[in-house]
Amino acid sequence: MKHQLDNAIKIIKENGYKYTKKREEILLFLIEENRYVGAIEVFDFMNKQYQGISYDTIYRNLRDFTKMDLLEETELMGEKKFRFHCDVSSSHDHNHHHHHFICTNCGWTKEINLCPMDFFSEQLPDCQIESHRFEILGKCQKCLKK
Repeated sequence: MKHQLDNAIKIIKENGYKYTKKREEILLFLIEENRYVGAIEVFDFMNKQYQGISYDTIYRNLRDFTKMDLLEETELMGEKKFRFHCDVSSSHDHNHHHHHFICTNCGWTKEINLCPMDFFSEQLPDCQIESHRFEILGKCQKCLKK
């Protein structure tokens, strides 16, 4: 966890942003949660420690972290959700191609190390695929037991 945080702080500085304790706290929260969370959850967590912090500040930091490729972003039931990027490593190299199962109830995620793009590439031989996202949505074991 410390390694992930240290690398994230290094990337923030490399992108011309200042290190702040609040940014560190946001990242640490997301690292520890290890699931997709909404900006309001991050806000609620941060507001307990920094009373009066602005929701806009939280959201702006989440967007900036996403642009720096520190966070992954998805949309669940009309709400943007964020999670600490699986592949933030010392080199910040995202060569580990994978997808996710996402619990629509709690946001828990599991990596899926299989990509269906080979099938689609064969179906689109005259096209250049530039990007793709593949997520499986459902309920995790924990939420199914409730």
